Amino acid sequence: MKHLLFAFFFITINCCKAQTKDYTQFVDPMVGTGGHGHTFPGAVAPFGMVQLSPDTRLGGWDGCSGYHYSDKKIYGFSHTHVSGTGCSDGGDVMMMPTCGKPHFGHNKYASIFSHSNEKASPGYYAVKLDKYGINVALTVTERTGLHKYIFPKSNSSNVILDLNHRDKLKHGEVNIIGNNEITGMRLSSIWADSQYVYFVIQFSKPFKRSGIVKNWVLHNRMKQAQGHHLKAYVSFETEEGEAVYARVGLSFTSIEGARRNLEAEQQGWDFDKTHDAVKEAWNKNLSKIEIESRDTAVMRTFYSSLYHAMVPPILSSDVDGQYRGRDLTVHQAKNFNYYTACSLWDTYRALHPMLTLIDRKRTGDFVNSFLSAYEQRGLLPIWDLNSCETWGMIGYHSVSVINDAYQKGITNFDANEALQAMKRSATLSRKDLNKYFKMGPLVTMASFYRYAIGWNDYQKNGYMHCRRAIESVSKTLEFSYDDWCIAQMAKKLGKTDDYNFFIHRAQGYQHLLDTTTGFMRPRVKNHFIRIFDPYAVTLHYTEANPWQYSFACPQDLSGQMKMMGGKEKLAKLLDSLFNTPIKLRGLPAHDITGLIGQYAHGNEPSHHIAYEYDYVGQPWKTQAMVRRIMNQLYRAKPDGLSGNEDCGQMGAWYVMSAIGMYPVCPGSDHYAIGSPIVDKAVIHFESGKTLTIIANSNDKQNVYIQSAKLNGSDYTKSYITYDDVIKGGTLEFNMASAPNTSWGSAEKDVPVTEIK
Repeated sequence: MKHLLFAFFFITINCCKAQTKDYTQFVDPMVGTGGHGHTFPGAVAPFGMVQLSPDTRLGGWDGCSGYHYSDKKIYGFSHTHVSGTGCSDGGDVMMMPTCGKPHFGHNKYASIFSHSNEKASPGYYAVKLDKYGINVALTVTERTGLHKYIFPKSNSSNVILDLNHRDKLKHGEVNIIGNNEITGMRLSSIWADSQYVYFVIQFSKPFKRSGIVKNWVLHNRMKQAQGHHLKAYVSFETEEGEAVYARVGLSFTSIEGARRNLEAEQQGWDFDKTHDAVKEAWNKNLSKIEIESRDTAVMRTFYSSLYHAMVPPILSSDVDGQYRGRDLTVHQAKNFNYYTACSLWDTYRALHPMLTLIDRKRTGDFVNSFLSAYEQRGLLPIWDLNSCETWGMIGYHSVSVINDAYQKGITNFDANEALQAMKRSATLSRKDLNKYFKMGPLVTMASFYRYAIGWNDYQKNGYMHCRRAIESVSKTLEFSYDDWCIAQMAKKLGKTDDYNFFIHRAQGYQHLLDTTTGFMRPRVKNHFIRIFDPYAVTLHYTEANPWQYSFACPQDLSGQMKMMGGKEKLAKLLDSLFNTPIKLRGLPAHDITGLIGQYAHGNEPSHHIAYEYDYVGQPWKTQAMVRRIMNQLYRAKPDGLSGNEDCGQMGAWYVMSAIGMYPVCPGSDHYAIGSPIVDKAVIHFESGKTLTIIANSNDKQNVYIQSAKLNGSDYTKSYITYDDVIKGGTLEFNMASAPNTSWGSAEKDVPVTEIK
C-alpha cells in the first residue's frame, strides 16, 4: 500500500508539473528594445488592450514604442504602446510617481534609472526611480493596469498624470472625484488621427492634496477641467517603504466603459494575484507550441519571438462588447471581440498564417473586425490603429487574412459579405478612393497619397505606370497577390465570374518581369524604363530595391519560372541574391537591414525568399539559408533583431522557421519545409489534436535533412499540406551536416504555386 501511495503521489506531482510548465521563464521582453527593433518592455496580457510600459523617449524613429534600451531616463509609465512599428503612437494616460514639490515639465519630473534595477517578464515590469528612491512595479489584465509604488518617507509623495505626453492632445478631460479617484479622457493625434482613450484611476490610499494644470497654470483646488493642455497630480503622506497602489481601467468607448472594465477585471489590490493570473494567461498561450532544445539560446529566442507575436493585434472592445468603430461612433460586437493595430503589409506573411493554425477563434474575431470596419466605412482595413485608418504601407492585405482563414475552415463570419468587401476594396475607382482622404497628421496624409497614386492605372492596365505612381513595382506585385486571394475566395464560393476577373489580375506581375534578367522592373506603357540599377533603392519600390521585390509573386512561381526559361534561371537568381558582394546604393534605406548579400531580413518583402529554393528543386539550400538567418539575425538580447519587429511578423517568421515550415503563399494549401532549429516541437490545435515535429541528431552543424517520416511512413516532399498538419500526427526528420540533394528535389516532391 505504501508503494502504491508513493507511486500515486509521484505521478500526481509530475502531472501537475507538466500542466504548470513555466514558458515565461524563456521570454525576455527586452528583446528588440535596442537597435531598431522598436519593441517595449512593459506589462501586457496576450493581445491585451493595455500595454503598461515605461517611456524613455518623447519622439524620434527609434522612440516609436516609447522606450529605447540605450536611454537612462524615464518620463513615466503610460498605458498604450505600439510594438515594433516604424511610426510612433500610444503613450496614453501617462502616470509618474515623484517625491517633493510636484513639477509638471517632462524633464522636471523625469528620473534616471539603471538596467541593474530593472526587471521585465510577460505581464510584469519593475524598476527603481533613482531620483526619488521609488520602486515601481506594474502588472495588467486585458483591459486594466495595476501600479505598485513603494515610496520613501515623505509628506509629499505624488503621482503626476500628464495628458499632453508624446502625442498632440486634441481634447482632454480630467475629473478628480473624492480623495481616491481620477477619471477622464484623451483624444489625441499623431499617427492615428483621432484616438479616443477613456480612463478610471483609483488609488488604494486617500490622497491629501490634488490639483489640475490647465493651460500651463496650476490650480490646486480645481476638480474638473477640459482643454488642450491638461495635467494633474495627487499627493500622499507615506512612511518608509509604504506601498501605494493605483488601478487603472481603460476603454476606447467611454468613462463608463473604463469603469465596467475595471470592475470586471481588477476589483482588489492584490498585485501578486493579478501578476499570477496574467502569467498563467501567457503560459496558456505560449504552450500552444511546446518546444525542446538543448540550446538555451534557442529556447529564449523562440519564446521571446512567440511572445512578440502575441502582443498585437490588440483587443479594442470592452467587457460588454462595446467598441469604437471605424466611423468613430460606438458599436456593439455580437459574438466576437473587436481588434485593432493590424500591420497587415507585414503580418499577412507569417503572423496571421501562424495564428490561423494555433488561434482559430481569435482569427475569426480578426475577420469579423475587418468586416465591421467595412460595414461602417465601406472599405477593408489597410493599417488599422485605434479605429483610424493610417494608410500605412501598400496592398489591401485584409483579403489575404480573410482568404487564408476561410480556406482553412474558419467560417464564423459571413463569407459572401467578405467576398463583397474584398471586391469593393480592390475595385473602387480613384475618385471613390479619394473620398476616404481627410486632413490629419502629415504622416497619414502622405501615406494615403503613397497608397492611392497610380490606382487607376492598375485598375485599367493591370500594372502601374512608373511615371504616374510612386512605388509602382511594389504596388503592382502586392495588388496582384491580393487579387489572387480574392480569386481563391470566389472559387471557394462558386463565383466563377469573380474568379475569372481576379485570377486574370493576379497575373499582373507579368507586365513587370524582365525575362532576360529575372528582375521586376518599372514600366512605362509598352517598355521598361531604360536606366535601371538592381542595387539601387529608388521610389519605384517600397522600402526595397529590385533584388528584394523580384521574388514577390508567390501565387504563381511556376509561371514566373516559365517566363524566365525554367527553374534553373530562378535558382541562379536566388544564388546571386544571397551571394552578391555588391552593397546597396541609391536613396537612404534605414528599413533595409539584416543583409545577406541583397537579401534583407530586416524588412518583410524578403521573408519568404529563402524558401523559394524548395520550389526550384534545391531544398538543401533553403535548409542552409534559413538556419543561417535564424542563427545570424536573431538573438535574445535588446539589440537582437535585424530590423523593426513589426507587430509580431519578425517573431512569427522565427517561430514558423524554427519548427521547420513556412507559409510562402498564404492562402495556398501547403507550407514549405525548411530546417527545424528545435529538437522537438508539439503544436496544439484547438481541435485537441497535435502535430509533433522531431529533428533527430539536430545541432548547429546538422542543418540538412537526410530523410523524413510522416506518421511512420517515408516522406520525401519538401512541403507539407495544411490537411496533413491540422489532422495531427508526427513529422520526423533525420538531420546531418552534409546536404542530401536527393531528398525533396524530385519533380513530384517539389511544392508548386501556379495560375493555370
